[in-house]
Amino acid sequence: MTRVTVTQSEGETAAIGRQLGPSLAVGSTILLRGELGAGKTAFVRGLAEGLGLSGDEVSSPTFTLIQEYRGPLPLFHVDLYRISSMEADDLGLDELNQQGVVAIEWAEKLAHSPEGAITVSIEDLGGDARRVTIAGL
Repeated sequence: MTRVTVTQSEGETAAIGRQLGPSLAVGSTILLRGELGAGKTAFVRGLAEGLGLSGDEVSSPTFTLIQEYRGPLPLFHVDLYRISSMEADDLGLDELNQQGVVAIEWAEKLAHSPEGAITVSIEDLGGDARRVTIAGL
């Protein structure tokens, strides 16, 4: 199943993540695709809130690769922007998946998509408008 929504603000993009959060469980993987500034981190901020975590703590993990947010259901926020595809395969993301929900920005760097992953593509439509496409629900 695929769901497409056009948002008009960062808050609306986050709200889509917030709505998705309660349907996730340990082992859920979210693959995020979109250009720089498209709203991937805003989506993850909402996702964290939907999992019962503080969205205020969510920031882009570009320089740390993986941010862990502890709560009722842990969220591992991964950013593959600065690494190669070979390095991405060595991060042990399969092990993280067994501990909570994994949200991966720049997921196109993965050699293969985890089975059952949900793909979220965010396209900048100009201004604050975004097209958010969720596949694999």
